[in-house]
Amino acid sequence: MTKRVAVMDLGTNTFHLLIAEGDINNYREIVHITEAVKIGEGGINKGYIVPEAFQRGVNTMQRFHELIEANHVTDVRAIATSALRSASNGKDFIKEVESKTGIAIEIIDGEQEAGFIYNGVKLSGCLSAKNSLIMDIGGGSVEFILGNTDKILWKQSFEVGAARLMDQFHHTDPIPPASIEALNLYLQDKLGDLFIATSGIEIGTLVGSSGSFETFAGLIETEKAKSFDLKNIKHYDFEEDELLTITNKLIFSSHKERAGNPGIIPIRVDMIVAASLVTRFIMHALDIHNVSLCTNSLKEGVLAEMLTIAN
Repeated sequence: MTKRVAVMDLGTNTFHLLIAEGDINNYREIVHITEAVKIGEGGINKGYIVPEAFQRGVNTMQRFHELIEANHVTDVRAIATSALRSASNGKDFIKEVESKTGIAIEIIDGEQEAGFIYNGVKLSGCLSAKNSLIMDIGGGSVEFILGNTDKILWKQSFEVGAARLMDQFHHTDPIPPASIEALNLYLQDKLGDLFIATSGIEIGTLVGSSGSFETFAGLIETEKAKSFDLKNIKHYDFEEDELLTITNKLIFSSHKERAGNPGIIPIRVDMIVAASLVTRFIMHALDIHNVSLCTNSLKEGVLAEMLTIAN
């Protein structure tokens, strides 16, 4: 009998639940939902989960637990990343969730997070024999993985996620040029290890793992009046000019313009500005012209491990 597994990715902005069954190369999704918990809201750079966010997180985990029970799941993993990793009351949150649901949350470090993201991206078939730089822009951290279909050459997590950058630099809207300059200087300073790791290495493609890159792709295709359904794709290649144009528009847009755009989900309305700036910064700093989206990320990497063990 095929085992049915559940994986939860508990991020700074969103909590994801994926329930699936089958084998690693041919699994069927039974439940795949994303909740805008915003556990980092109000406290991301203070290292503390504020009470309202704490309660939203607990409530979401209770809903996830109900879905897991209803779908007769046999194996469960809940993976927590940057916000819970750095919060002084993160352990309190984990205790409360376990007491109310029985779900034991695992806090993983940035290296493990990057490894799971690589496995998720690899599973989708987005990588080739040429070296790619995978970038996963989360709310709390950004993971970079340099590698190809065969192996990881280097990986590291940096605490420069979109929620942290927004909290630090994006106080007025549209974001002023001085704030953009300050953010770019901050990234230049914080990402030194990335520049050392990629020095002298030819990078064929920047692979954006899900999240904001899905928004970029959706907006580009909608502007062309094309129907675009993320559920039907694993991979999307950007035209460089189109990507730079859409990120430029987002950076200089107002909150009202972004909130009124049906192509931007509410959780990304403000963070998409910081995500756009990070994307452009990396493209320019590393002179990368080929960019693609991979809809797989951390949760699919965890799923790959669970299904391999389960079967």
